[in-house]
Amino acid sequence: MSPNSSSRRARTAGAIAVVAALAAVAVPTTASAAPVGREAAIAQARANVTHNPGVFGYGAGQDLVLKDVVLDPDGTSHIRFDRTYQGLPVVGGDLVVHQDARGRLKDSSRAAAHDAAVKTTVPKVPAQAGAADALSAAPGVRDATSSPELVVWAADGTPRLAWRTVVEGTGEHGQPAGKVVVTDATTGEQIESYDAEHQAAGTGNSEYTGQVTVDTTPANGGYTLTDPVRGHVTKDAGNLSASSIKASSGTPFTSTTNVWGDGRKFSTDRATAAVDAHANTAWTYDYYKNVHGRNGIKNDGKGATVFVHVGTNWDNAQWSDSCFCMMTGDGDGTTDPEQVDLDTMGHEMTHGVTSATANLRYSGESGGLNESTSDIFGTMVEWYANNRIDTGDYLFSDQSTPPWLRRFDKPSLDGKSADCWSSSVGKLDVHNSSGVGNHWFYLASEGSGSKTVNGVAYNSPTCNKSTVTGIGNQKVAKIWYRALTVYMTSTTNYKGARAASLNAARDLYGAGSTEYNAVAAAWSAVSVN
Repeated sequence: MSPNSSSRRARTAGAIAVVAALAAVAVPTTASAAPVGREAAIAQARANVTHNPGVFGYGAGQDLVLKDVVLDPDGTSHIRFDRTYQGLPVVGGDLVVHQDARGRLKDSSRAAAHDAAVKTTVPKVPAQAGAADALSAAPGVRDATSSPELVVWAADGTPRLAWRTVVEGTGEHGQPAGKVVVTDATTGEQIESYDAEHQAAGTGNSEYTGQVTVDTTPANGGYTLTDPVRGHVTKDAGNLSASSIKASSGTPFTSTTNVWGDGRKFSTDRATAAVDAHANTAWTYDYYKNVHGRNGIKNDGKGATVFVHVGTNWDNAQWSDSCFCMMTGDGDGTTDPEQVDLDTMGHEMTHGVTSATANLRYSGESGGLNESTSDIFGTMVEWYANNRIDTGDYLFSDQSTPPWLRRFDKPSLDGKSADCWSSSVGKLDVHNSSGVGNHWFYLASEGSGSKTVNGVAYNSPTCNKSTVTGIGNQKVAKIWYRALTVYMTSTTNYKGARAASLNAARDLYGAGSTEYNAVAAAWSAVSVN
């Protein structure tokens, strides 16, 4: 609503009871006739507030706006109201009236009353004052428009008049974006700012991880696969080739029901691959943020564009820095299904993390380390997700390329990868020279010899015939992340990676610690000294 209304500028705010935290307050009941149904319960709730003004901090100039009604099977009712003062919304003035089956007041849930009377006059603040402050507080929103509204701000226990301005526009990747900015109407001080776009919890029937929750955005009476929390959007590439794709390519997935996919492999429902891609991108984002404190691939909070159905029978997936996007194919059409499983998605997004940090050159030993880093963190995303179907293991891409594309305990089992470092390792394809790093990671995590983890049998040899005791993949991953982001450079080789990871282990756990010694022993066990 417009803040230019002269009647609002003339109002005087006074004696507003506000809340600092939800509190259940036992109160004397008021006898009344038993309410019949929803409407009677609402009417009785209004009467209970009026008859118990001290309980609810309710007084002259205030009114109640119905928000929600919950009716229990035993007749108990819980009526939720928002509060206004002289027509202005009171932010932080909401309350719930709890009534028994006869309509008698049982309890109240509300902000604990701030008894200090606040008397102020609604200032004659131009609308553009609130709008300008809000626009400047929403730099990530493009093509923005603003809509200021005058409110009584009582959420922090100090009632005051404020502009609540909604800034709406588009985000980095064209998704709906917005901010709500609250500024003090008298001083212009910013009180708070938060995202205006709300997420919806959709149901995704995935190909690899069963039924999962996907974060979506309401749009045009339906939903889109746009994650308003992490910022990524999932699109149908329409079988464009990888070389043709730009960030603006493809078509966003939409649904009127917020239910996506059919859960089948080699599915003809194009949204099925999108479910895996969307959910697994979220898991990857959350892994980096919650475990390593990294806010997105570039650590700038921005989400990527994710494309599924790239190419025709394209049995691959890749990350592209140029479009800040991830591309996944539909597999070979016969044995390998869509390349959207957990560790594959984590692997590709990690290429973006590596590019934004050490930027390991994609050739020679540094190229092997680049691939190994993606294998390591792709695997750790799988462990982090803790999905009941795609459980954590040391078999890379075992879901989309069964039985596995690469494995960590003995990389040479694929017939191409190296278990141990040698002077010729750098001449191998980077996907095969990565075996040295993967083998090190397994040994440092789980140790040498035979072992069964999550139902999978492993038997990891050492190149120097030593026995290695592991320290767990969580610690090793933290060491590797610090090594990557703090110590490695674009030309780091395996010897340099040993030094970088020992520096990281020293920083995190101390020189000579169990963790430091395990990292060193694992490197020696793969002939990196």
